[in-house]
Amino acid sequence: MAGPRGFEYEHIPVETMRRLEECERRIGYTFTDPSYLLQALTHSSIKTIDKPCNERMEFLGDSVLGLVMTEFLFNYHEDLAEGELTQIKSVVVSTTILATESERLDLDNAFQVGKGVTSRKQLPASLLANVFEAVVCAIYMDGGLAPARDFILRNLYHQVLAVNENRHSLNYKSLLQQHLQKKNGKTPTYKVIGESGPDHSKTFTVQAYVAKNKLGTGGGKNKKEAEQAAALQSLIALEVIDADGTPADGTSNGKLA
Repeated sequence: MAGPRGFEYEHIPVETMRRLEECERRIGYTFTDPSYLLQALTHSSIKTIDKPCNERMEFLGDSVLGLVMTEFLFNYHEDLAEGELTQIKSVVVSTTILATESERLDLDNAFQVGKGVTSRKQLPASLLANVFEAVVCAIYMDGGLAPARDFILRNLYHQVLAVNENRHSLNYKSLLQQHLQKKNGKTPTYKVIGESGPDHSKTFTVQAYVAKNKLGTGGGKNKKEAEQAAALQSLIALEVIDADGTPADGTSNGKLA
């Protein structure tokens, strides 16, 4: 079967092609070889000889994403030091942000996972972040760095702006500690409750506590990122900040405490 773009893809069923074409529309990129996108949207739980999964693509996509965002922030923020650039980047490419963008692009509905992995209605943030990275890789492999850069910046530029507007809120652990100490004199603690993924691309899940009471849970590519994500979810649950990271009281530049 020759496709409308001239690509021979007898191995891809018609219904699957329709799903891929809808995904292409959502992400704003048309593949020369749609099998790259198919692999990016395939979880290891349904991996077969004829249907490779996206684990390796996550690895490369993570590096492409890091390069593009590092270069962009380096040129965009000429006045910031390395530490500040690193802090902004860690937020923009965090599991929480990438998962949010995956949902906005409807990648959660296009992503194929085995029945035993999770419910379709509640894909973990780590899986959603991984599929975003895999799609970055798919675009890079199909068209090179330029379209991959376009995709990344088109979908993450508004997150960079959001971080710029709320830079005082980047250290969510510090904000949570300030809030709890002011409220009841207690200090939050963090515990790693899960690890998943291959050694080169592990995802950590951390639970935040105050005394013995559970607060928020967050995931990340390292323990520090996961702790920040858990602190963010705790602040949202405590109604200190909104889900977009802005102060719940509507202020834009006051300290959150």
